[in-house]
Amino acid sequence: MSLTSSSLSRRTFLQNSSQLVAGTLLPTIESAQASTGLVAADPLRVALIGCNNMGWADLTSMLKHPAVQCVGLCDVDQNVLNRRAAELQKNNAAAGAAPKLTLYTDFRKLLDNREIDAVIVGTPDHWHCLPAVMACQAGKDVYVEKPLANSIEECNLMVAAAKKHNRIVQVGQWQRSGSHWKAAIDYVRSGKLGTVRLVKTWAYMPYGKKFPVVADEPVPAGVDYAAWLGPAPERPFNKSRFHGSFRYFWDYAGGLMTDWGAHMIDMALWGMNVTTPVSVMAAGGRFGFPDHAGETPDTLQVLFDYGQFTIQWEQAIGIGRGPYGREHGVAFIGNLGTLVTDRDGWELLPEIDGGQYLTPAMPLQRRYTNDLDRHTLNFVECVRSRQQPNAPAEVGRHVAVNAQLGNMAYRLGRKLHWDEQTQTVRNDLEANKLVRAQYRKPWALPIV
Repeated sequence: MSLTSSSLSRRTFLQNSSQLVAGTLLPTIESAQASTGLVAADPLRVALIGCNNMGWADLTSMLKHPAVQCVGLCDVDQNVLNRRAAELQKNNAAAGAAPKLTLYTDFRKLLDNREIDAVIVGTPDHWHCLPAVMACQAGKDVYVEKPLANSIEECNLMVAAAKKHNRIVQVGQWQRSGSHWKAAIDYVRSGKLGTVRLVKTWAYMPYGKKFPVVADEPVPAGVDYAAWLGPAPERPFNKSRFHGSFRYFWDYAGGLMTDWGAHMIDMALWGMNVTTPVSVMAAGGRFGFPDHAGETPDTLQVLFDYGQFTIQWEQAIGIGRGPYGREHGVAFIGNLGTLVTDRDGWELLPEIDGGQYLTPAMPLQRRYTNDLDRHTLNFVECVRSRQQPNAPAEVGRHVAVNAQLGNMAYRLGRKLHWDEQTQTVRNDLEANKLVRAQYRKPWALPIV
């Protein structure tokens, strides 16, 4: 098949633009290693598994980068699939590009397509592990939404699959690519705060004030509900457990703890250069809206003990006025001052002794980049260079272990002692059942 002059012009444009973006935001990439066969001039062909909400946001962001093409969409809801396909084709037409787009309702058939270089996994949490591991086994790189998985056992399998198959796996913890976040972390690690004894992390979300219990109902037309449930327990269809609000049910996710906690606690781990805690305690409940649908708590406090300091997590649904006047954030509290940061920027609150600041004051440091776009760009460039991305599977695994242990301590109502070497909770059979994934047949955990 011959190339038209317009397609040649577009290829030239993509090559030049790719070099420009790489040169201004990341180190220039000359070529990919033999494990992908890609060179910098080749288009990166991606496909999306799970086309709603963040999956679509991730794809939209990734397509902003030159030479990235979407060649496949997969969703078990035909309504979502058709809507996203129409949006994508409209955008392609406006951009003057129309790569062949194949639609799938079974992600396994998508993974069989050898023309796909990388996949985005934007499914509900309970569906992260299987597609990601199978994509690695199929030789494809993976951008997977956070939290990495819905159990510690699944997280460990995903890390192992990435290593065994030499795949680039980027977890959607996009603060890791944010310039102001890195500047804040560098300040924390500089020692200018003195001894940091406590790190506070939180998410006070004003949404969720209305979430009424509704009756079960027939499965909507176009939805393969058995496939949506997948390895989760079999239950009647209920719209409260479906799109978006799935995250407030233990079968599929872990509430705010694994949603926003996967972002904010990750920043605490990064700043303090740690991975998993010694012990975890939790208290909370459905205090604000006890009659709402959902199982996860609307109010929760978790304390992670790291030996020489603690990390604290707080969450509240239906309240937007959080600590330090921020609905979400991280506060590194040291002897000389406190550094507070969120997605808008960071600021320094010096301690005062005898009328003198113990660490120099500075103005508010505001965000000045689109962190999600930087994160997807980092993934694209790492696919080509074969360098590790900013949020590899191990990073996703560490924060997921913290978040899962926090939820487990809440659900069991007791302090848990984590043994990182054995990957178990010490002397607690009931807790270790929650460490493991419970899959409904015919689905089974992948073998890595």
